[in-house]
Amino acid sequence: MNNLLQIEFGLKKIKIKKLDGYDNANYLVKTNTDKYIFKTYKINEGLSDLLKSENETLLFLQKLGNKIYPKPIPFLDGSYIKILTIDGEKKICRMLTFLDGEFLGDIKPTKKIFRSFGIFLAKMDLELQNLTNYTIKARQWEWDIQYLDLNKKFINDIPNAKDRNTVRYFFQQFEENVRPFLPYLRKQIIHNDANEWNVLTKNGTVSSIIDFGDLAHSLLINELAVAITYACYDKDNPLEWASVILKAYHSILSIEENEIKILYYLIAARLVISVCNSAHSRKTNPENSYTLVSEKSAWKMLYQWLSINPINAENKFRRAINLPIQKPKTVQEVIEKRQKYISPILSISYNKPIYMVRSAFQYMYDAYGNTFLDAYNNIPHVGHSHPKVVEAGQRQMAKLNTNTRYLYDQLSEYVEKLLSKFPASLNKVYFVNSGSAASDLAIRIAKIHTEYKKLMVMEHGYHGHTQTATDISDYKFNNPKGQGQKDFILKTKIPDTYRGKYKDENAGKVYAKEAILQIENSNEPIAAFISEPIVGCAGQVPLADGYLQEIYPAIRKQGGVCISDEVQTGFGRLGDYFWGFEAHGVVPDMVIIGKPMANGHPMGAVICTSEIADSFSKGVEFFSSFGGNPVSCAIATSVLEVIEEEKLQENAKIVGNYYKSLFLELQRKYNCIGDIRGSGLFLGIEIIKGKNLKPDVELAHYIKNELRNRNILISIDGPFDSVIKTKPALIFTKENAKKVVENIDEIIKKYYNKV
Repeated sequence: MNNLLQIEFGLKKIKIKKLDGYDNANYLVKTNTDKYIFKTYKINEGLSDLLKSENETLLFLQKLGNKIYPKPIPFLDGSYIKILTIDGEKKICRMLTFLDGEFLGDIKPTKKIFRSFGIFLAKMDLELQNLTNYTIKARQWEWDIQYLDLNKKFINDIPNAKDRNTVRYFFQQFEENVRPFLPYLRKQIIHNDANEWNVLTKNGTVSSIIDFGDLAHSLLINELAVAITYACYDKDNPLEWASVILKAYHSILSIEENEIKILYYLIAARLVISVCNSAHSRKTNPENSYTLVSEKSAWKMLYQWLSINPINAENKFRRAINLPIQKPKTVQEVIEKRQKYISPILSISYNKPIYMVRSAFQYMYDAYGNTFLDAYNNIPHVGHSHPKVVEAGQRQMAKLNTNTRYLYDQLSEYVEKLLSKFPASLNKVYFVNSGSAASDLAIRIAKIHTEYKKLMVMEHGYHGHTQTATDISDYKFNNPKGQGQKDFILKTKIPDTYRGKYKDENAGKVYAKEAILQIENSNEPIAAFISEPIVGCAGQVPLADGYLQEIYPAIRKQGGVCISDEVQTGFGRLGDYFWGFEAHGVVPDMVIIGKPMANGHPMGAVICTSEIADSFSKGVEFFSSFGGNPVSCAIATSVLEVIEEEKLQENAKIVGNYYKSLFLELQRKYNCIGDIRGSGLFLGIEIIKGKNLKPDVELAHYIKNELRNRNILISIDGPFDSVIKTKPALIFTKENAKKVVENIDEIIKKYYNKV
């Protein structure tokens, strides 16, 4: 190498050190007076043209005579690029001046440095506005944010399913929020890689920038998106640091409003590019540690970015450059418009209602820039706006959606996957559009099959809003404003081992014995017994152990059928079991499922035995225009796939056990925490007034609303509205659980200090 450099450049008395590189070998070359970087590249079609363009850019930037950019050094023959043989292999070679300074990544960040960084970038981009290069303009590659889609081919190289789907989410957000703006934004040549290892500092300010290998003719705002990504991806408050860079940049080169509108999504896109390429590099070249240096920080910021409301980010960016904040409608305006057309009987959550506009996984975003941790909403079972679910719906809507009288593959394909999760005896499915409709249909089927009319229901049970569902829902008909218990309804006592009269290990059998007496003393046979395995509106009360094992045979003995309502407890939510009835060691004759099965898309179903289906088939035709339509089935299929690939049932168990343990610790600290029950991510926490178990309704409501004020969503339920209910999406994390419980701890402490 020494001889080669002496021959080609006329250098003497040189020392050479090999440096780390992304996909090429670089060498630090020292003489007695100067330092250089000798760069070598594998021969690749088109690369020579790009290197030529990079040299032309660097020579263009030298016109001011400063030394803030590397300068190409010509070979003795006057060329700037040559093909030479190095270690027996032909390589493309070039030489650049070496610039001294401390890397931005090696020094403690300060606002002064970040301001100088923004100013430096703006001045560089102002110079580059005057450069035209058609080779760079024609370049389309993975590291240019405007060509984000080129990275989709690397998604499956990401080993973890949750990580893959987080990346897919931001791909979808780019499509929705950036793509429409692309034709109207400023474009020019940009450096495109102002990361912490390409930016040099001296005396506490940015002094120079190196490595122009990522030059792109791209959106001007992408220069800032890249710079902010790498400057802030290891910071706890990235928006604050980003604002410093933006303000400084804007003081030299004005940023336009449309550019600020999409900056949040551009930063996310750069993070996505980084993790996709790291994953691909790990797969194809696992020994190249250089490509993985920023991977951990990129993943950290990508998940942090999810917790930031895009509106909040945009507003912070707007303030940084003195753009006015766009004011949304007030909550009162939204309420007034709603109540102009919608009856107030449709209630609104919280003392201070929330005006929601977007959501992502376990987060919801309001119109004012706030992010809410959703620890309550079990309907988006695998997470709000889950990209696989969204994509499944979009793709199928673009192909076919029709009523169920036609033949299409999606129906049978989903049924096959769904029934694989059930015992063999449950092998027939009827699709409807909601859990309420499923309850209604299940009762209709039971009556036809048994030729009986009487129904046995659970105290505090809730099964929907149709007339039949209301008739069988004690939670509804026993309300002071309810319709009362119909004469064909037999209500049985909830086998509650906390508030009930039986509490020991035999409680389930004792409760069952009393219920069986009701069955035996009934003036007519019972068509169906319906209950949830954990009674949600009772305050997440699990049926006592052994109860269903006694009740089910008694119901069947007199000719009735047993229905398990799994709308809330199904699809792995309980952690140890995919369905709630499995926890009780029984197999029902019918199962009702609903909203979570399609992640909130309107879908429900009744699953039953062949014998029951045969009876129902002899009656009037069953038809649901869109129950089990192609779009619903495609979405529901994607939900099952996500549960499997992200191991969400296992996550529900692990996180749920941890969550419950945190509440048990809280219980030891405060005597207002009564029973802690449920399993997986379906928990209820009784709030009481000391040892007499008297419900503390005031404190329960206080906790709920104070959590809302801290941007955490839970609910309260139970006969006294004194049970905290938490049933989040199955992607909930231990960190999320810890945040909820720590805030409840602070709220209870505050409440007692207040009273």
